[in-house]
Amino acid sequence: MNYDTILTRSEGMIQILTLNRPENLNALNTKVFAELEQAVSQFISTESLRVMIITGQGLKSFAAGADIKEFMNFDQAQGAQLAANGQRIFNIIEKSPKPIIAAVNGFALGGGCELAMACHMRLASENAKFGQPEVTLGVTPGYAGTQRLTRLIGRTKATELLLTAKMIPAQEALALGLLNYVYPLDQLMDKTMEMANLLAMQSPVAVAGILRCINAYFEKGTDGFDTEVEEFGKCFVSADFKEGTTAFIEKRKPNFIGK
Repeated sequence: MNYDTILTRSEGMIQILTLNRPENLNALNTKVFAELEQAVSQFISTESLRVMIITGQGLKSFAAGADIKEFMNFDQAQGAQLAANGQRIFNIIEKSPKPIIAAVNGFALGGGCELAMACHMRLASENAKFGQPEVTLGVTPGYAGTQRLTRLIGRTKATELLLTAKMIPAQEALALGLLNYVYPLDQLMDKTMEMANLLAMQSPVAVAGILRCINAYFEKGTDGFDTEVEEFGKCFVSADFKEGTTAFIEKRKPNFIGK
């Protein structure tokens, strides 16, 4: 499918989604959100695809925030609707039953940082910078930045970054637990593909169950322990469980089919 603001391509079981507004440092606008939702939803529903990588076009930016010009004249109701829609789309990413990896190749600020945090894993280039600078515009983060940043790095440091608008480099983000790995820029996509291929080899049934269990930890009114019991039990009637255990006994690599 052809899009105006993103590019998509597949390599085997891996789909690569590239934010494609380099002239605007891949800033997020209404059209980007709509196309992002469409592409992610299609990825989730395509059985042959198992992992998605989200990255940005160019060498400078993953996504440098929201397109401020688009909403600077919004009223309260429009602003609230903008935030609600952004959170809804990022929740689709976070709750995807298939892993989605952010390959952060530069600035990840505001909405760009929030997009990266919605992904299940984050790998970054050495030149990447992270931050939530919304306070300097007289506004709070709107796409769950206050919530996910606090979950990922803790209340103390999240409060500092949110209130000061400080940008942090990739190595500091790694030390804080915001990132999984940091690589030289020219190695980022190769290393991200290595990770994606490793994830794609695992049982889609078990992967989806693990992701659901992790999300359950943060869901109000949901007992993550009960969710784990449920997912564990469901695996026992899957073809993947039979294949995995048989392969283990036969001392060979399993060939999971996702059923």
